[in-house]
Amino acid sequence: MTRPSISFEFFPPADAGAVQRLQRVMNLLVRLGPDFFSVTYGADGSTRSRTERLVCWIRQELPVPPAAHLTCVGSTRSQTDALARRWWSLGIRHIVALRGDPPKGTDRYCPEPGGYRHAADLVRGIRAAADFEISVAGYPEPHPESPSPAADIENLKAKVDAGADRVLTQYFFDNACFLRFRDRCSTAGITAPIVPGILPVTDFARVAEFSRRCGVTIPPHMVAIFEPLDTDARTREMIAAGAAVSQCEDLRREGVNAFHFYTLNRARLSYAICWWLGLRGRIEAPSAGAADPNA
Repeated sequence: MTRPSISFEFFPPADAGAVQRLQRVMNLLVRLGPDFFSVTYGADGSTRSRTERLVCWIRQELPVPPAAHLTCVGSTRSQTDALARRWWSLGIRHIVALRGDPPKGTDRYCPEPGGYRHAADLVRGIRAAADFEISVAGYPEPHPESPSPAADIENLKAKVDAGADRVLTQYFFDNACFLRFRDRCSTAGITAPIVPGILPVTDFARVAEFSRRCGVTIPPHMVAIFEPLDTDARTREMIAAGAAVSQCEDLRREGVNAFHFYTLNRARLSYAICWWLGLRGRIEAPSAGAADPNA
């Protein structure tokens, strides 16, 4: 098999100590030769300044291009357009365009007055602001707010037709969900590459709760394997690596050759999975900040 393409997602650290730990994590994962590092924006757009600082640091210090998340939440169109142009001026060339989640304290998304209403509108705005590479989100299991799988695919097609270059999917644990989703996308005429999102399990209880809220199915066999290990971190980590490797290898047999890893700002599991997939030290880590394989 040919070498797979990989990318990694991080969230902006909240303090100086967390920044240093994340820099060590990134310095290790750089060795694997990823296509890009994406940085989240906070569910309600709450981490905008920290997102900008981190993507600028990546651009200046690492040989991997950054991708900054941008949402419709909390800004008017003119403010969002101005931010996109600012990022372009800072050398950022890749944006992950998302509708965004409801602000804290609310349970329903409501467009900002004068803002972009949907991710497809945001994609068109970003495309008009500058010649960005644009990724968007896809959902192998429909978004919890979607009325139907067909409506979910229709929304994704609108984002791609608006100018998106790539689809990064929500994580999933049942590969059959992804393969059915890929087939539906093909039938709908969606031609942009669809990159599966992979979440290595670090804390099963936390993953189970988050999955319940965002509509991700956890197969019964995963529950049976992981639930007894919540107090056995070492064994859980080994099992998690094996499970993710098996998931990726199965997808590769189905023609998938690109993966987007949700790291939760940790390196060890993602690094081990990629090593097994044949990604071994293509790019040396920068000398500044020693890489820590136990991060």
